[in-house]
Amino acid sequence: MNLPNKLTTARLFLTVAFVAIMSIEAIPSRTTIGLALFLVASFTDFLDGYIARSRNLVTDFGKLMDPLADKILTSAVFVLLSAAGAIPAWITILIISRELLVTGLRLIASAQGRVLAADNLGKWKTTFQIITATYFLIVQGGEEVALSAVSEALGRDPLHHLGPVLLVACTGLTLVSGLSYALRNRSLIRDL
Repeated sequence: MNLPNKLTTARLFLTVAFVAIMSIEAIPSRTTIGLALFLVASFTDFLDGYIARSRNLVTDFGKLMDPLADKILTSAVFVLLSAAGAIPAWITILIISRELLVTGLRLIASAQGRVLAADNLGKWKTTFQIITATYFLIVQGGEEVALSAVSEALGRDPLHHLGPVLLVACTGLTLVSGLSYALRNRSLIRDL
């Protein structure tokens, strides 16, 4: 297994650790720790792709598992944020639905001997999902010592409407990228 694929696999384990930490209320500073794990996991997404492309280490495993690991991470964080009441559940449902649609198309393509790699719009969607989730994790952890100053600054800042703006951008990109992916690969569905 090459380095980019190891980083992709590590992202899956970091996601499990993130969910575990965020789910145990007795852990002091659990949101701070969870945010750190989430950011490290998110960084591995950038790093594995960069290394794979720059060192010509792109593999079919990476083309399939990298986007899947992203989907698991972003789905996990949005489920936890919805469960905490930080974001509306319908946004999480929309995000997960888009991810399942794209994963389904990839499975159909795989059965036909094709590999559908992520596109730039999907990468922008993932970036905005990460930024949005990071913002809401910071706000959610506002009572924790390590995040209180940042959370307070976000609340007093003239951009305190940043949360809703991020949700609109994240939701819009999720919809547009899902529709674009479905339209671009509609031949897969027609052939069924």
